[in-house]
Amino acid sequence: MTTILGILNITDDSFFDGGKYLDPAAAIAQGRALAADGAHVLDIGAASSNPDSRGVPPEKEIARLEAVLPALSGIPLSIDTFSLPVQRWALAQNVAYLNDIEGFADAALYPDLAVSSAKLIVMHSVQRRGAATRVHVPPSEIMDRIVHFFDARLAVLEAAGVTRDRLILDPGMGFFLGTDPETSFTVLRRLPELAARYGLPLLVSVSRKSFLRAVTGRHAAEAGPASLAAELFAIHRGANFIRTHTPAALRDALMLEKALRG
Repeated sequence: MTTILGILNITDDSFFDGGKYLDPAAAIAQGRALAADGAHVLDIGAASSNPDSRGVPPEKEIARLEAVLPALSGIPLSIDTFSLPVQRWALAQNVAYLNDIEGFADAALYPDLAVSSAKLIVMHSVQRRGAATRVHVPPSEIMDRIVHFFDARLAVLEAAGVTRDRLILDPGMGFFLGTDPETSFTVLRRLPELAARYGLPLLVSVSRKSFLRAVTGRHAAEAGPASLAAELFAIHRGANFIRTHTPAALRDALMLEKALRG
């Protein structure tokens, strides 16, 4: 079964839907709509991480989250943050998942992670720390970088007492892998290598990203079909979790594939 994470951005500068759900009532309504459309989990972010994003102080990030989490408590929740105070706050809310684009780089959090029951989405990025930037990484280098990162990070997390059954690996996509679209395509093609090496669930987040738009020439608002094609490809290459803006399209496509197979 593919687990679908619906993206809920409570931000003013996300590349696709910045500002649309900054109002708590709008965010709550969108969260419920994503769940109705097939999202098994809501991945909620209150600070953007694209190359043009602006930083958000931890207290503001927490305030945005506090305004919507109680109303969505009946749905499994994931908090998308790389801020240590926000991560600690999220763990105290007993969220189901914690999603960190830095892959849990700060060892100060490890004691909290070890005693938590939350699933941890450990993401690789070529930046290692902070939001995405625009850097070139040759496609030929990317898999070695990813493997080196996961080898090291998984070792320290497990040594700190985090059990493997709580870990989900995200190799990163788009600007988190570099400016060359082929670098992201390379990783998508080679997902089976990561699944075989680590034996852990893989999460892929390609929704409306620039490397897809570079091929199709579409704007983010028009990139739904390209996103769906890439998401289905990722699933066929071994992705267990898909993080997407439009869960209904993916849910329907998976239902149709199942019907076609009989």
